[in-house]
Amino acid sequence: MDLSQAREYAHTAMPQVIDDLRTLVGHSSIAFPGFPDAPMKAIADDLLGMFRRAGVDDVRLLDLGEGAYPSIFAEIPGPEGSPVVTLYAHYDVQPAPEGQGWTTDPWTLTEKEDGRLYGRGAADDKSGVVAHLATLAAFEGRPPVTVRLVIEGEEETGSHIEAYVEEHPEDFRSDVFVVADSGNQRVGAPALTTGLRGDVSITVRLRTIESALHSGLFGGAAPDALVAMIQLLGSMYDETGATVIEGLDSYEWPDGDLDEADFRASAGVLDGVELSGSGHLASRLWSRPAATVIGIDAPPVAGASNIVIPEATARISVRIVPGSDPQAQLAAIETHLKAHAPRGVQLEIGDHKVFGAWKAAEGGPATKLAEQAMTEAFGAPCESHGSGGSIPLVQVLLDTSPGSEAILWGAEDEEKARIHGPDESVDPKEIEDLVVAQILLLSRLGEQRR
Repeated sequence: MDLSQAREYAHTAMPQVIDDLRTLVGHSSIAFPGFPDAPMKAIADDLLGMFRRAGVDDVRLLDLGEGAYPSIFAEIPGPEGSPVVTLYAHYDVQPAPEGQGWTTDPWTLTEKEDGRLYGRGAADDKSGVVAHLATLAAFEGRPPVTVRLVIEGEEETGSHIEAYVEEHPEDFRSDVFVVADSGNQRVGAPALTTGLRGDVSITVRLRTIESALHSGLFGGAAPDALVAMIQLLGSMYDETGATVIEGLDSYEWPDGDLDEADFRASAGVLDGVELSGSGHLASRLWSRPAATVIGIDAPPVAGASNIVIPEATARISVRIVPGSDPQAQLAAIETHLKAHAPRGVQLEIGDHKVFGAWKAAEGGPATKLAEQAMTEAFGAPCESHGSGGSIPLVQVLLDTSPGSEAILWGAEDEEKARIHGPDESVDPKEIEDLVVAQILLLSRLGEQRR
């Protein structure tokens, strides 16, 4: 299918695409523990019907084991000798609690005056799901390559699919993995995501005294665990707020920079508040480590009493840079914390969670075709950028197929999509142009023979 045919098809298909997105957003498909199972089952059933309507006859639920939500899976044979391409997205979403600040119902797809479509998952990642759906429908069940379809149901929480892929690599081996769970920096500015930071999360516990003490009688000499925790956590940063944990990998992002005013607006940084770190924004966001204290157990302000605190616990998440060894980064973090624990406090480190980082191989043939497809679909030169987020499955999939390539793109523009936050939204033109790019990529990959 050439560019004009792909454009005509995608434009004609958009009413159905939006209708499908409306159906999917209507399911509160939250895979986190404690949320009901019914919406997850309902959306899976709808997805099976949608992909069958698109010509994917053998689509089915892939059982990932006890306690797991299934993935949508299919294999659609292409011409003999054509490449194998896996299309990935996910149908589960983040919660949308009442106090988050939504101005519309998060479970009703709502179009506003700006033309964007609002709802939880409208961007992350049900836009990717409907893009794959429309792409496959364009070929009416006869794609120019062999397609493996993987629509995951647990990407936002404790996923079971990585272990399943490692146990069944033959079911996922591909020449190209197309992951529609990213987006452009700005609407209409096409880009490939070429690096993902990984994540190392640990829990740190400090103990200083056997039990709480009266701060008047003992304060000033008795060591306070919360004060020690504050000092330990502060050792991870310099005066600019940059992460300075010894031994963590870091490099300068090579492909351009971001506009600070645009970033401040996108992040909602308050007037007068300085950004953390220094130097290029792209490097701060994509190729330098970033430590975040995501939780502290300590007495709450409400009901606080005058005591010296005996124990404090913190949860630390450190985003590690693309291409880094996660176990080496974990070791560096632990070494730093042990070296900087103040005044002999008792230190415990545990509850590790490690997600690997990914860095795209340069100059791959599929990547070049993808850049060309994005340039033609969006009518502008394709850029490359990184992402501070993590998708651990990407490297797991690549490990099944030495020499394969991963293409990361999507409709989740970083300028306005507000994924995971209130008023998440998607620009429908981003979906339409992405569908065009995917049609072009599959068509041109189909011209390649092994």
